[in-house]
Amino acid sequence: MNIATFDDLLKAAADQPEPQRLLLVFVAAGLPKNHTQAQKDRFQAGQGGLLNPVLCVDKLPAEIKDFEGLVAESAQTGQSWDMVFVAALSGRAGIPPSSDEADQPLRMMVGAVQNGQFQHYLAFKRTGEPVAFH
Repeated sequence: MNIATFDDLLKAAADQPEPQRLLLVFVAAGLPKNHTQAQKDRFQAGQGGLLNPVLCVDKLPAEIKDFEGLVAESAQTGQSWDMVFVAALSGRAGIPPSSDEADQPLRMMVGAVQNGQFQHYLAFKRTGEPVAFH
């Protein structure tokens, strides 16, 4: 399945045989404290830097109308972010995972993002564009 947009992700989640719960980790991009000029130049060119998780939440796909709605809802937190990582947690026997069941996987996802291990997640810029990491 090719997911090119956040709306594709919502549709794919809704089309799964078991109900899904989406895990979302919002990150802010920045530079390390003791960055070099080369790191700064690379960061300003849109490459490199650090991704710091600033907000995380789990939601049923039906709770998210579209990406613009997600951005608007996140603005209510007052937390600035640059990118969101998304994963899905599958339910069982027609029942979606609860928020309690999503808590540990969500914390593990935050830790993975902090450690730069985000190759298994979809990522979208705040503008809604998908992000590919090389």
